[in-house]
Order: sequence, then structure tokens, then C-alpha cells
Amino acid sequence: MTLRRNQIAALAAAIQRIARLDAPADVTMTAFFRDHREMGSHDRPWISDGAFAYLRRKRSLEALAQTDDPLLLALATLVREFRHSVRDLDDALKASEREWLGAFKARMHEALPEAVAADLPDWLWERLGAALGPDERAALARAWQAPASLDLRVNAMKSTREAALAALSAEGLPVTATPFAPHGLRIAGRPSLARHPWLADGRIEVQDEGSQLVGVLVAPRRSDMVVDFCAGAGGKTLLLGAMMRSQGRLYAFDTSAKRLSRLTPRLARSGLSNVHPQVIAHERDAKVKRLAGKFDRVLVDAPCTGFGTLRRNPDLKWRQSENDLRELAEKQARILAAAATLVKPGGRLVYATCSVLPEENDMIVDAFLAAHPEFAQADASAILAQAGIALDTGARLRLYPHRHGCDGFFAAVLERAQ
Repeated sequence: MTLRRNQIAALAAAIQRIARLDAPADVTMTAFFRDHREMGSHDRPWISDGAFAYLRRKRSLEALAQTDDPLLLALATLVREFRHSVRDLDDALKASEREWLGAFKARMHEALPEAVAADLPDWLWERLGAALGPDERAALARAWQAPASLDLRVNAMKSTREAALAALSAEGLPVTATPFAPHGLRIAGRPSLARHPWLADGRIEVQDEGSQLVGVLVAPRRSDMVVDFCAGAGGKTLLLGAMMRSQGRLYAFDTSAKRLSRLTPRLARSGLSNVHPQVIAHERDAKVKRLAGKFDRVLVDAPCTGFGTLRRNPDLKWRQSENDLRELAEKQARILAAAATLVKPGGRLVYATCSVLPEENDMIVDAFLAAHPEFAQADASAILAQAGIALDTGARLRLYPHRHGCDGFFAAVLERAQ
């Protein structure tokens, strides 16, 4: 593929904007394209993919490029990450750029310090080593350097996985069933399905397989009272509602009205009538206190660093700090303790994050159990087995992209004594 000068310049402009790291990368790119309407629909996916590839490999690219010039970083991204030859770019290059690119190619395979080669900040590299060991850490870092596939969930209220597989395959999409989640689909690459009729009418939703498996651990029954305590845009809420066959009562709590508003159109097309979104001021809101001890199932998908999602959200590794981790851990402990007050005797509390760090996962759960003897841990792998899912990661669910092909997730199932 021969590239034009204006295409390279457009990618350079996107890299310059996204490198500021002053907002989530997807929000930044949406605003960038809104400000550059001259960029056609054909080029936009390519530019977005290039900007995200730069973010995934930012540290090693900048170390090898030895510059922060966005045009040269765009050329480095195209050559190293997208395997473009210099011939592909030659007609669009100035003589000085051609010379620089030749020198960059000569440096491309130079040895780099471990954390730089892994494209991680030093502090995160060290913590992962302590948590996982060197081999597991290296494999995880490699997985984070590549983009994720597109995972979908078939809405059991409206269709079946078999019907969805047949329909999407007939369109020529490279779709397969996810290996673990019973309603999951996986599409290789990043095809745009934004206007696809199956998404438009709620037959499918975009949802990572790991997120779907967390819902399986909640295992809501049709007559249950259930709450998704940190619902956000409601991906897990919609899954729980479908598992309940739109029966029982399902609350979606969140402290952000803006986040929760994104659930509204998804809920409208889901076919569910048992979902009740509620904005709460904080984890100790009066609404929470009034509902103490009422719920059969409580899901806490806690705010976290999001490091398990670095294939999709590579900006997080550059935007989050050790201080952020400490503050999040304090918030996670508070939220889990507050959500636990909602669980009735004999009920189930599921604590989950899309993180791989012990500070957000095991340490939070261990401290909670030590302080709340009325709760005991259940075996997550046994619950998955009861649902017909052959996935054993131990008593606590631990998912990693390099092992399981989905985002990194953690979940612990905590049950209150009768």
C-alpha cells in the first residue's frame, strides 16, 4: 500500500494530539476527528489504528526514534508496527525524512532496557514482576503490545449464538464462538459494526469475554433482587438482565449520571423491562442505606486502573500513576464494604476489576474477608463448572490476555452466611 503525504501528515497530527494524554484515548480521537472533518471515512479507521499503535508501543518507539517529532513518530509507527516498506512511503518523503527513516530502521532491533522494550512505565514493570514473576510478566507485556479482537455478546432475549454466528459468517466476517463465555462471539481484527443491524436492534452488544464471565459468577436467578453497584454504561447490567429473562428486579447504580445515561439507549433496544437505573451520590447514599440487606446478588465492578484492558486502552499505562493506584485501592475498599451491606443472609457478593494488580484485587478481598466474618469465599471455578464452563483459574477468577485471549479480569465470589 503506497501512502500519500497527506495521509502521513494526518497520522502525525493524530499522534501529536493523543500524545498529550490529557483525556481517555477514545474520547481524544472522537474529538480529533470532529475537529478534522476533512479526513474521509476511509482514512479515519487507519489513522485511529495508527494512533493507538503508537500509544501501545510509545516508550520503545520514542527510544528508538530518538525524537518527539510527531511526523517522524508517525513514520516509525508505520514502518515498525504496520510493516510498511520504505518504498511504500518513498514518494511522500522529503530527502531528510528518507535519511532519518534509514537510520531508524538500522536501530530498530537494538536492545532496550526491559521496561522500555515492554512499553511499560518502570513502576508498573516492577510491580508486575513481583506479582507474576518474570516469565509471566514478559508474556503479558507482549500481549498488551498487540490490539485486541472485537468481542460481542449475543442478547439471549433476542437471539442465539448459533443464529448470530450463521448470520455474521454469511456476511464474510471472521467470527468464531468465544472459548468460554456461552453467549460470546469473537471477530478477528477491528471491523466497524457501528451501524450493523444486529447492534442497532440489540441482538448483540460489544462486550469482552472476560466481562461476560464475571456476569456468570453473579449467577442471578429469575426472581432475584440484584444490583450492579458500579454499573457505568451498563454492559454487565444488560447481561444480568438477560440471564434473569427480564424477571425479578435489577438495579443499576452509578455515581455518574453521564456514564449511566449511556445505558439508556442500550436498555431501550435490549428487550429488558426489569432494569432500574439509579444515580447515587456516593457509596453511602441514602438509597443504599434504605436497601440494606435486601439483595440476593450484588456485583461490584469496582473502579480500577483498567490495566487489564491495555490492549484496548493503551493510554491508561501512561496516564495512571502509583498515587492513582493507592487512591483507587482506598476507594475500592470503601465501595466493597458499602455494597456488602446490601447483601441479604445467604446472598452473593461478587467483587471484580479489570486489573491484574494484587493491590486492587487479592489485597482488597483479603482485607474485606478479615473484617467481615459473616462472608466466606466461594469457589469461582466451581461456579463456572456449574454453568458448563471448563475454566479453572482457582478459587478466584484470574483472566489474562496472553492465557485466555480476553482482557485481564479478576473476580472473587463472597457469600454471606444464612
